[in-house]
Amino acid sequence: MTQVILHLAKLESWSEAVSMGLYKVSTRDKALEDVGFIHASTPEQLASVASSVYKDFLGELVILEMDLAQLEQAGLEVLFEDGGDDEQYPNIYGPIPVELVLSTKPAVMVAGLLHHL
Repeated sequence: MTQVILHLAKLESWSEAVSMGLYKVSTRDKALEDVGFIHASTPEQLASVASSVYKDFLGELVILEMDLAQLEQAGLEVLFEDGGDDEQYPNIYGPIPVELVLSTKPAVMVAGLLHHL
């Protein structure tokens, strides 16, 4: 059974990653090398993460969908860790090869809520 891991990214950050072959953004305006891991979420956590991190963001976003087992098979460590609210969030330790992203879905924030396009 596939365990889906999601990451919400600025469209421009994802576009840069596609041209380089690796995604290296931890979270909004923070690089992987500064934070140490890439923040991710489960499908159930995505809306609250989006409202917390991108609430006031007016640009284009993209939801990156990945498979936990494929990330681990590629040598990436994924740890479920406390996000500070007693909830366990998946953190990806290392850059994500773009070919490990199974799908992307465009999204935007409207009145502080995530909307898939």
